[in-house]
Amino acid sequence: MKHFTGYQATISGKDRTPAYIPDNVLFEYHIKSFKAAIDAGAKTVMINSGLINGIPVHSSYKILTEILRNKLGFQGVILTDWEDINKLCDRDKVAINRKEAIKMAINAGIDMSMVPYEYEEFINLLMELVEEGEVKISRIDDAVSKILRLKFELDLFKNPVTDYRNYGNFASNNSKKLAYQSACESITLLKNNNSILPIKKGAKILVAGPNGNSMRTLNGAWTYNWQGKFTDKFAESHNTIFESFSNVYGEDNVTFISGVSYKENASFYDMTQDNIGEVVKAAKDHDYILLCLGENSYTEKPGDLNDLNLHKLQLKLANELSKTGKPIILVLNIGRPRLISEIEPFMSAILNIYLPGNFGGDALADIVSGKVNPSGKLPYTYPAFPNSLSTYYYKPSEVQNNSQGAYNYVGKLNNLYEFGYGLSYTKYEYKDFVLENDSLAINDTIKVSVDVYNKGAMSGFETVQLYTTDMYASITPDNKRLRAFEKTFIESGSFKKIKFKIPVKDLSFFNINNESSLENGDFMISIGPNSKELTSIPFNVN
Repeated sequence: MKHFTGYQATISGKDRTPAYIPDNVLFEYHIKSFKAAIDAGAKTVMINSGLINGIPVHSSYKILTEILRNKLGFQGVILTDWEDINKLCDRDKVAINRKEAIKMAINAGIDMSMVPYEYEEFINLLMELVEEGEVKISRIDDAVSKILRLKFELDLFKNPVTDYRNYGNFASNNSKKLAYQSACESITLLKNNNSILPIKKGAKILVAGPNGNSMRTLNGAWTYNWQGKFTDKFAESHNTIFESFSNVYGEDNVTFISGVSYKENASFYDMTQDNIGEVVKAAKDHDYILLCLGENSYTEKPGDLNDLNLHKLQLKLANELSKTGKPIILVLNIGRPRLISEIEPFMSAILNIYLPGNFGGDALADIVSGKVNPSGKLPYTYPAFPNSLSTYYYKPSEVQNNSQGAYNYVGKLNNLYEFGYGLSYTKYEYKDFVLENDSLAINDTIKVSVDVYNKGAMSGFETVQLYTTDMYASITPDNKRLRAFEKTFIESGSFKKIKFKIPVKDLSFFNINNESSLENGDFMISIGPNSKELTSIPFNVN
């Protein structure tokens, strides 16, 4: 597990920078997934490299021991990230020197330090601390026993090096099929004006943009190597987007001209203008433009952003191509939402492929050609503006509608696409939403069902999403919370009855005293295809 905890919730949005998170918020939104992983048997955890409320997490006895060990019951190995004990001194200035940093981290609960350099210094300083009584030998025994237990469980004393022959499914045909299926089911169709997709065979397609002929951008970083720099070399046996479309539509019908490209040996986002004029000229001889935009591979600090918009050269390419009058299918190859509001109105269709891996190009081509029905749903709200960012579970005050009184204003959320949103080539209808009991006690189970009909001509997967809303609470409740979902395959012309069972206790929240609380009162349960299009029924907890 990594990184425990609140790692992604920094104020600046940049890697390893400070976060300010009240305890009840930490438990409500950040710790639950770690608790589920611990309950599932996770053996190791890596710690948040940043700060929470001014305290580096690597030095926090409260987070590492009181919460992770004692409250969550984690019995495995707690380890640092890259050189993070040294950073207590070198970066965060809470330790006067590296010896003090080691003392703070080990006493807080760290069992294993990722010391990439000068590890003799770490060993020698830790031995001095034990001899001086600053770190108890019982703390060392505790850490070592956990590490040894893990090594025994992994049989590392008998088999210290893994043998690929012990993993028969590694790189097997079954694994490749699963990777392809994962890419197919994750790719999300966000826009499809006049049902321009799918595109029939025989069409002439111009593939443009810096991500159109790259295995590096399909995989992202932390795949073949840290920043993904060498992915094109290692994954050259797989198909880029251009190669996949050439295979599906024919080499004579598909052309690739990038227009703009990423600079070699530069920052992940540095770009150069190559031949936008050539791309615009070539578009006249093609029926469709497949515009592949996004990001080069990145991770951690090198991936920090100063601008949420797509690079200005990519936006320029899109704007110039929009003047050709040719239909443009925008392909977003990104690991996070980048703003596209400037060009979105000019796109005929938009597909978010995220970081789909080696088979992402093949999956995309099969979706665009109609072999595969798209079924992905957005795992985040897609913002429209850089200063209007919100989650689907926003607080009511984030949308202030007041048509009376002194101010007479009407507020609204400014999202381009909602959480859970995703189009299909077929049409689903939700009918007969049934809540078995609308008055429940704390130990009861919410039982609901809905019939989902496939009214279109194409079979496909649909993700049925269930949300709950607490109408009133002692802490301002979230607008809604996703409690369950089920992805199911529905044949054209048929339907599926989807049933959910949700323990009433799942409606609890962490109150201002950081206690799990479920208060009596009115709730709403909602089911639909995404967080915006929902059918709701009230019920009561007493």
